[in-house]
Amino acid sequence: MFPASRYSCQARRCVRLLQKIKTEHATPQLYTTLHRRACSTVSTPRITTHYTIHPRDKDPRWEGVEMERFADEADVVIVGGGPAGLAAAIRLKQLANKHEKELRVCLVEKAPQIGAHTLSGACLEPSALTELIPDWKERGAPLNTPVTEDVFSILTEKYRIPVPMMPGLPMQNHGNYIVRMGNLVRWLGEQAEEVGVELYPGYAAAEVLFHEDGSVKGIATNDVGIAKDGSPKDIFERGMELHAKVTLFGEGCHGHLAKQLYKKFNLRENCEPQTYAIGLKELWMIDEKKWRPGRVEHSVGWPLDRNTYGGSFLYHLNEGEPLVALGFVVGLDYTNPYLSPFREFQRWKHHPFVAPTLEGGQRIAYGARALNEGGFQSVPKLTFPGGLLIGCSPGFMNVPKIKGTHTAMKSGMLAAEAIFPKLTAETLDSETAGLHVPEYAENLKNSWVWKELYAVRNIRPSFHNYFGLYGGMIYTGIFYWIFRGKEPWTLKHCGTDANQLKPAKECTPIEYPKPDGKISFDLLSSVALSGTNHEGDQPPHLTLKDDSIPVARNLGIYDGPEQRFCPAGVYEYVPLDTGDGMRLQINAQNCVHCKTCDIKDPSQNINWVVPEGGGGPAYNGM
Repeated sequence: MFPASRYSCQARRCVRLLQKIKTEHATPQLYTTLHRRACSTVSTPRITTHYTIHPRDKDPRWEGVEMERFADEADVVIVGGGPAGLAAAIRLKQLANKHEKELRVCLVEKAPQIGAHTLSGACLEPSALTELIPDWKERGAPLNTPVTEDVFSILTEKYRIPVPMMPGLPMQNHGNYIVRMGNLVRWLGEQAEEVGVELYPGYAAAEVLFHEDGSVKGIATNDVGIAKDGSPKDIFERGMELHAKVTLFGEGCHGHLAKQLYKKFNLRENCEPQTYAIGLKELWMIDEKKWRPGRVEHSVGWPLDRNTYGGSFLYHLNEGEPLVALGFVVGLDYTNPYLSPFREFQRWKHHPFVAPTLEGGQRIAYGARALNEGGFQSVPKLTFPGGLLIGCSPGFMNVPKIKGTHTAMKSGMLAAEAIFPKLTAETLDSETAGLHVPEYAENLKNSWVWKELYAVRNIRPSFHNYFGLYGGMIYTGIFYWIFRGKEPWTLKHCGTDANQLKPAKECTPIEYPKPDGKISFDLLSSVALSGTNHEGDQPPHLTLKDDSIPVARNLGIYDGPEQRFCPAGVYEYVPLDTGDGMRLQINAQNCVHCKTCDIKDPSQNINWVVPEGGGGPAYNGM
């Protein structure tokens, strides 16, 4: 890979062995093992300094530092200020106010303002919102654009094949609204405060706390004032503890606390692995002559091949100016490590059916997030002593609808309705210190959420066939449109997304066109439009379990796929200062909190944790 004259003797021996292993078709696992053995004396630059990897009790720099935390008590603590968390908080206080009960509900959110980390398409089905706040129109909810036109297409490289939107198909949007989800979430925050919910934006929940009996006690917010090298600054302050009778975890897709809970309580024992997608989005101001408020466009096909799941959306908003929201979704079970979701998105915008809408317009915002796509098969156990999982954290997205807000909100409401009678009973009926509420899971299974997810359960996994996209569409037409998902079988997913990548030598590199700066753009100028900012002098929150694995395995076998699947330019491989190899550089300040790296890393070596509260993107109505 590099001129041999630039290597030290030890490094040359290492590279020769790696080349020999690749020639002899060794497995990735053997490749990594032999790399460590051969290169054990070659020093690996230290990348990770976070205390979750390097404990502070073993670091002499932390000797004598005051580590006691202030603790506060609430009846219910909710982690995450998205649609699910806010719906749960509002419903709890509605019930408390109706029955004249005192109930302290505290919600913590890592974004500096409610809605600032929220990103979604979004075409909203208003059913759950109407159940929660029946007079939402009178209260000024920002649902300004009812869907008036529904277009679906299969794209080839140069042409469009129209697909009729038959009544009953999951993609039909009659009665739905095009919304800017960040604005709706901000409005929900206002409604929550009106009914007495305590909101704490800018506080990231960094740790789950447990009682001595193992039940959840609450959460601790993140410490602040830690230098990039992991040492305490003069301004170091410990986070605070929030204790509760029951804690709701609504962190969104692939929440880092939920990951810990899955392991501690074995919540995924009886379900399929979760599978995901990455969604990238832009907001554009377009020529008013091309603006068609209420128009919804979806497409599948080009630029993705038939075996890569994904598609696009383009929504015309009606908010007083000619705005369109457009985006591209790629299933993270793709196999080619050379695929770049961001560059596929930029390429898609040049299609003859898409580009005319954007020509002469101006891009004003960009962002990205991961989406749950596992559906019914991948829903974990939802309750455990002291806590519940709600919203996109366990994953209630209806994939063929491309909608999850209505199901997320309903899950939060059902959680509140199950918790309230237990909290307000004369005696707490719980065998553990943290309240266990299994009734929530039963209520959910008896609700329209469960019926909806069950009916579409086979649509996403049906795409895993020889014909890929087209086989999946045929399956959907027969078994969903005709039989409404009543087939007597349930298809399985293909395993975790991290295990789907093929070695680079088995794949063809993808040549992407250069951005023209008018319709397509480079990555860094895109990230700048997300408003992303983090305190620079803090340990990178993209932590590595083993700093040697990126070069040894990800670069050696998969040609560094994190450089391509990250939508924010966080990861790049650069030459060592000594010139005798490469190292991974993590630009944590670019991170838009999408969690794709944690999901897709083929070595499962990246662990995303929360940075200091308030850091991250600053989305304005995304």
